[in-house]
Amino acid sequence: MASAAPAPPTPNNLKRIVAASLIGTTIEWYDFFLYGSAAALVFNKLFFPDSDPLVGTLLSFLTYAVGFAARPIGALVFGHYGDRLGRKKLLVLSLLLMGGATFAIGLLPTHATIGSAAPVLLTVLRLVQGFALGGEWGGAVLLVSEHGDARRRGFWASWPQTGAPAGQLLATGVLSLLTATLSDSAFTSWGWRIPFLLSGVLVMVGLWIRLSVDESPVFKQALAQAEARKSDSAEKLPLVSVLRHHWRDVLIAMGARMAENISYYVITAFILVYATTAADVSKQTALNAVLIASAVHFAVIPLWGALSDRIGRRPVYLIGAAGIGVWMFPFFALIDTGSFGNLVLAVTVGLVLHGAMYAPQAAFFSEMFATRMRYSGASIGAQFASVAAGAPAPLIATALLADYDSSTPIALYVIAAVVLTLIAVGVAKETRHRDLADIEPSPEDAQPAAVRTADAHTR
Repeated sequence: MASAAPAPPTPNNLKRIVAASLIGTTIEWYDFFLYGSAAALVFNKLFFPDSDPLVGTLLSFLTYAVGFAARPIGALVFGHYGDRLGRKKLLVLSLLLMGGATFAIGLLPTHATIGSAAPVLLTVLRLVQGFALGGEWGGAVLLVSEHGDARRRGFWASWPQTGAPAGQLLATGVLSLLTATLSDSAFTSWGWRIPFLLSGVLVMVGLWIRLSVDESPVFKQALAQAEARKSDSAEKLPLVSVLRHHWRDVLIAMGARMAENISYYVITAFILVYATTAADVSKQTALNAVLIASAVHFAVIPLWGALSDRIGRRPVYLIGAAGIGVWMFPFFALIDTGSFGNLVLAVTVGLVLHGAMYAPQAAFFSEMFATRMRYSGASIGAQFASVAAGAPAPLIATALLADYDSSTPIALYVIAAVVLTLIAVGVAKETRHRDLADIEPSPEDAQPAAVRTADAHTR
């Protein structure tokens, strides 16, 4: 049953909502990416010291992948309660869990101190990180999407997406500063702990901002409508409703994530292994290249989001996916030269193209699902894909490098993911005119929500 859309927020209120989502996602991604960078640089020595260096890196990336395995569980739990209790409460909880786990990693004894218990505890804390991040993404993008101006939803919803490069920028910047100012022995001994402990301060700032914002007006309207009908105030089992009404949309979202997720972790995490081993580039040089590229990535995401408001989510997404596929072979060729300029060019172009997929993703996925199952649907589609995509990406890329001593199989691996994404987005329908206040699934919701656009609007 459709109803009048909630009154649009004032510009100041909308900016506060965007800032709260952006700062929160930045902190959460900082924590998550910090682990990935540390896994590539020091965790193999600190927690798996008895292994061959490349095997140690593989084991380190395996604990990195474990965090992704927990993300679907987080998506299910946070999605369920986010659709019943609201977006804001769950976003506060996700921030506390992520920050607490990251701070605890900074205090964790290494293998040299407590033996095999060290990697076990590291894995447990990584699971908590993944669980929290699995619930964070959906809530953050929905809070903005459901507050924002429908005509510019792609632009406003893309701002929480900039939390990923902002977190990457912050994590890489802190690590780069430490590796530049500390000796290798000092960094390996105690310096690596500093950025993890810094998370505690960042979480306090994020909580202060996040607690100051209002609940989504679209979600509050859904509760009011249900109360007026004397029905339950929320879906009792949002997951069941998602699978009943939106299963095709979930599959489309998962397929859309394949190229975006795999390419991102190859470009930003695996590059720290490839550049330092295969291309004989220093650790500092590789970190600096990712740092510069992440800054450009942050800047272009809102531009791609704004473009999706003008030409649609699908065209922008397809540009990014196809572009990544074409760029993979030049990407590795540029890194192989060992030139810092070429390394920066390779990573920057890769992340600009990635941004064309990542920017419209928030609005695209939000527009696929009805309000009272939107948190569950968007989170499930995004996070279940991460298990098959981002989780094993650095691990698979490292294994391919070890087996073939060549970048060609790695490029082909990314291109295979691009093909899956092109198919998924290609069969989807444009969603940019979807009214998010359409709070209750109707009989036609048995078809993909992406098919149901508002015919009253012109494209």
